[in-house]
Amino acid sequence: MNFDDAVRFTEILLGLAFLQQSLEHLRGANDGRWLFLLRMVLSLLLVIGVQTPWVCVALVVLGLLMLRWFQGPYNGGSDRMSLLILCGLCLHYFVPTLRLQEAVFGYVALQLVLSYFIAGWAKIVNPEWRNGRALRDVFLFSAYPVSESVRAWAQHPRLLWVMSWAVMLFELLFPLTLATQMTLMIGLAIAACFHLANACLFGFNRFFWIWLAAYPSILWLQQRIM
Repeated sequence: MNFDDAVRFTEILLGLAFLQQSLEHLRGANDGRWLFLLRMVLSLLLVIGVQTPWVCVALVVLGLLMLRWFQGPYNGGSDRMSLLILCGLCLHYFVPTLRLQEAVFGYVALQLVLSYFIAGWAKIVNPEWRNGRALRDVFLFSAYPVSESVRAWAQHPRLLWVMSWAVMLFELLFPLTLATQMTLMIGLAIAACFHLANACLFGFNRFFWIWLAAYPSILWLQQRIM
């Protein structure tokens, strides 16, 4: 994947992710609905490719307004990743040289790799993750609308222990997938399935779409440095 294609795919995926997030707010309460209506319009322009540099600037400004309106990233990690990718896209349009553009876009890819590795490290140093209890509590006490059949998984400690270690090892070893294009594609496919499972089981749908938007940057970076 060349640099221009990776940037364009990122714009499209990011725009679609923002559209999905905005539609959720149009169905709910009126709190800040105008912010998300404006975000939908800008996201459509981003997907189409109309005045992309200035659309990115407008989305960054709007993102900062949302941080003030909601007193921080109300949806946690997915909002932080959204703003990081968006700022990377925006900055890359206004730096003067191709090398700096690649450095900015490469930083987005690096943050994607670190997001998995740091998540794995935070889990493996926690004894409750190592013995499977943390995942048991996720299934048993989740505040999200989880079905009773899913909550019943909490009654299978050996399965949860295996699942816990599978998640931790994958996240910690994710940087090694950069070794070849094939291993990276396999790693990203596994990661996407992991996010999709979280979306289906717990409703973490925003993580799926926004992390997917960062994948073109790492596909480009792997080819660039290897």
